[in-house]
Amino acid sequence: MSLPSFNRCWAGRAGSILGLALAAACFASAAWAAEGGQKGSEAILLTQILLLIFFGGLLGELMLRIGQPAVMGQLLAGLILGPSVLGVLWPEAHHLIFPGTQAQRSMIEGVAQFGILMLLLLAGMETELALVRNVRHAAVSASVGGIAVPFACGFALGEFLPDALLPDPGQRLITSLFLGTALSISSVKIVATVVREMGFIRRNVGQVILASAIVDDTIGWIIIAITLSLAAHGTLDWISLAQGVLGTFLFLTAAFTLGRRAVFKAIQWTNDHFRGEAAVIAVILCVMGTFALITHAIGVHTVLGAFVAGILVGESPILTRQIDDQLRGLVAGLFMPVFFGLAGLSADLTVLKSGELALLALTLVLIATIGKTGGAFVGGYFGGLTRRESVALAAGMNARGSTEVVVASIGLSMGVVSQTLFTMIVAMAVITTLAMPPTLRWALHRLPVRKEEQRRLDRESFEEQSFVSNLERILVVVDDSPNGVLAARIAGLIAGSRGLLVTVFKVPAVKETKDSGGDDGEEDQAVEALSQSAESAAARAEASPADVDVVEPKPDVSIAEAVEAEARKGYDLLIVGIDPAMSPKGGFHRTVSQIAHVFPGSLAVVAARGAHERDPQGAAMNVLVPVTGNEVSRRGAEVAVAIAKTTQSALTVLSVVPPSATVERERLVTARRDAAEAVKEVKAIADFHELEMKSAIRTDISAADAILRQARRGRHDLIVLGVSRRPGKTLSFGELATALLESSDRSLMFVAPIPTTSARRRAGDNRAPAAERGATAA
Repeated sequence: MSLPSFNRCWAGRAGSILGLALAAACFASAAWAAEGGQKGSEAILLTQILLLIFFGGLLGELMLRIGQPAVMGQLLAGLILGPSVLGVLWPEAHHLIFPGTQAQRSMIEGVAQFGILMLLLLAGMETELALVRNVRHAAVSASVGGIAVPFACGFALGEFLPDALLPDPGQRLITSLFLGTALSISSVKIVATVVREMGFIRRNVGQVILASAIVDDTIGWIIIAITLSLAAHGTLDWISLAQGVLGTFLFLTAAFTLGRRAVFKAIQWTNDHFRGEAAVIAVILCVMGTFALITHAIGVHTVLGAFVAGILVGESPILTRQIDDQLRGLVAGLFMPVFFGLAGLSADLTVLKSGELALLALTLVLIATIGKTGGAFVGGYFGGLTRRESVALAAGMNARGSTEVVVASIGLSMGVVSQTLFTMIVAMAVITTLAMPPTLRWALHRLPVRKEEQRRLDRESFEEQSFVSNLERILVVVDDSPNGVLAARIAGLIAGSRGLLVTVFKVPAVKETKDSGGDDGEEDQAVEALSQSAESAAARAEASPADVDVVEPKPDVSIAEAVEAEARKGYDLLIVGIDPAMSPKGGFHRTVSQIAHVFPGSLAVVAARGAHERDPQGAAMNVLVPVTGNEVSRRGAEVAVAIAKTTQSALTVLSVVPPSATVERERLVTARRDAAEAVKEVKAIADFHELEMKSAIRTDISAADAILRQARRGRHDLIVLGVSRRPGKTLSFGELATALLESSDRSLMFVAPIPTTSARRRAGDNRAPAAERGATAA
């Protein structure tokens, strides 16, 4: 069956389902309405919500199938159930399901008003400030042009509207401000959805389009907040205006400085001390509510507080994908269909049957389209974009959709936008949004990919699959021995270059070391080494400073039990550096094995040797990384590249062909080819990081001897080896790792990775199943 015929078949079945659902709802509402009183009102409210969710979901799916945003289906569901369609075709059913009593309407409006805050929270969570910073010149220029021109046009139109279209002619200024804002803001969610669906989200022009929409939204909500402050006083009160502007400025300043850290810590503390996911979601909602109440207290609308809260929550490094998806599912499944459905219910398209009003609505659409596209094109062109890129930007910025509906709904509820003007704004939002996807697709497909853009896209594609790039939180179990100081230093280098969360778990020395008995100032050498290396790495990479916490185990709890309890908080990588690392009988020490056994995620064990044993904090970091071409080997190479890149040290990649391969010539040729491919793969990783590297291939000796000989010949200080855990309670990475641990005179770092998502799972108990904790083979 072809796609068009499939869609026609699907649409026909959907229409039948919609008809049956509507008939069933009418009968149910009639029965419940006959009951009267509070019970009947609650039943009608439930019917309204279920209908909006059902119709919105079904029509949203239909919109997706024809290449339109799902939010359009939710808005159309309200239009169909409202006076525009159902009220004309079956007025009795419409009045039965949606009675016009103020008490009944207030019930569903309460759900919708909370839905506005949830929508703005979600919009803020989707806002990437880093994206705006990367393309700030073009984005700000395009946004200013795309806001100023349509805002001026909309404001001028509001000043010339007939008094009959105004709810209060005495508040024409407020209505004009609302109209200008409604015509000037783009919908971040719809823009992002279309650009992402087309695969242009990481293209240069895609980033500018999305960043411009983000700036649009941010400026728009500030304008709305100030406009609502004016509306509350009824006239242009300069003192109130100054208070609103100053209060907004102080709120934004406090939110993005002290508030940012407070939100991060609140989410982190809840994540670390509560077992269930509902606690983190509850904290996010409390943050949203608190910010909304603060903005309400300073005289601006609560939507600004919810939007800013969403930005800070979205930037929180501890927000796991599972919690993020659940919160988005709640918004998309409940609040979006109810809010946009109610917006459609509030719009009465029958008023457009008047030729004068229809012409005025068409004028509104033309002004909105010409003003937005023209302003965005000029702003983008002067911001450094080419003409074709500016055309694509103009096409993308013309989507109003959800944002205009929210703005218009607020204006309607405040009494500064009339019912007729609200309907016109909704019609404008629907028309411009439906026109945006095909025009944007046409414009984007005409854009060639530049060479530097292709290199960036390749690098970002690599980072999406990278082990190091997907780390979010690191647990470091160390003492103040050379092993611990070196492990902490390496952890600081990895975390500092990416601004990660790091928890340093300080443990008492397992045995007395040669340096024990020093003064008390040496007791925090590991923490100091981590902090210093993290600061230098952040400065070199121009990244946000790493967030470092220090935890010490309770005296009556074993180290393994304490680490197991800490690991439940959710970590991507455990780095262990304690003395002794090796057992007197060979292999890893029992304490290292116990710690590794209780941690379900990726693991790295560090042993300081040679220069690092004498000076773990200051010795050089010339890195040697042996590779075999398998998955764990590549992950280990990524860590080695990250260390060498951050410290600007030398890096050598060694591939060893086992001696047994020399028995047959064909096997030797094949083995050497595989070894060359393994080296080539690591070179690609180094090239992505713009790091020079050397390579070597050995075929005549065992792997352990080849690695140690190359380390001495190349004067390497650190050997990084990707390994796999072997089954059993005693930690083992195989014969090669054991041989290096027992005989190497150079520092060692064994990296045993597993998929990041496994370690980030939080479902009650954060630990992985026993089989997964026992051993993960490559």
